[in-house]
Amino acid sequence: MAAHDGGPSARELEEGKLLKELEAIHRTRHETLLHGSDDALVTHTQRMNELEHEYVRRHPQRAQTASRTRSGARARKASDEETPGDT
Repeated sequence: MAAHDGGPSARELEEGKLLKELEAIHRTRHETLLHGSDDALVTHTQRMNELEHEYVRRHPQRAQTASRTRSGARARKASDEETPGDT
């Protein structure tokens, strides 16, 4: 497995390892943003992007929740703005 500064290449990770790496990097994101050095944040961002792009490359048809799309968010906002007497 080829390695680089941020760990093994995302393309070379088996599916289970890719998912574990994604879980770990998302778990540590907030702390890195708040307390990491500028270099740590840049490195974290690059690795997170690499892992996420690889996941999307492998799963282009992944299930998408309607509320997580732009149109779903608009529909949610519209229903949140309605008041009980508006209908």
